[in-house]
Amino acid sequence: MTFSETERRRFAAVFLELSPRIYSFACRHCDQVTAQDVTAETFLVAWRRMDQLPDMPLPWLLGIARNVLRNQVRATIRRDRLVKAITSAPATSRPGPAADADVLERLRLAEALTQLTDRERESLLLVAWDGLTPAQAATVTGCSANTFARRLSRARARLSSALENTPDPPRRKNPPLRSSPASTAPQPTDR
Repeated sequence: MTFSETERRRFAAVFLELSPRIYSFACRHCDQVTAQDVTAETFLVAWRRMDQLPDMPLPWLLGIARNVLRNQVRATIRRDRLVKAITSAPATSRPGPAADADVLERLRLAEALTQLTDRERESLLLVAWDGLTPAQAATVTGCSANTFARRLSRARARLSSALENTPDPPRRKNPPLRSSPASTAPQPTDR
């Protein structure tokens, strides 16, 4: 298989632009080392099938990455072990009231996401995290646009319900600003 210089440059541009997004997608499904392997394998498959490279390659590449992930037995074993370890470990500590509210809100969202099925979570993340349209995400998941729209609607409803059932993080009070010398000076008292 020989490609013209134009095709090589196009592929290089696609790789430079989209490899971080493919890696990010893979990281959501496996550990970082395996995600690097998945990214490399995705672009190897894309190189071999470069004659099929569409004008908007992200959904196509995410579909390839999804199939590569399915073939990564290591990822499945590691994910299952992690899920088992997390679900069997007792919750021993919670963030205190001094923790940053944004971090607590992210923890609350992460907790709500764990209550969704893999399919629901994937539907939400393809649209919200990867920035795909529902039609593009349908291509990635291998279903029709209508099926994906129903899947996404159910996922949003379940996430909303899960968020309602997850307690709000405690809000931290802002510490007072540093006192100015005038405010710390003794004040006259009425005697």
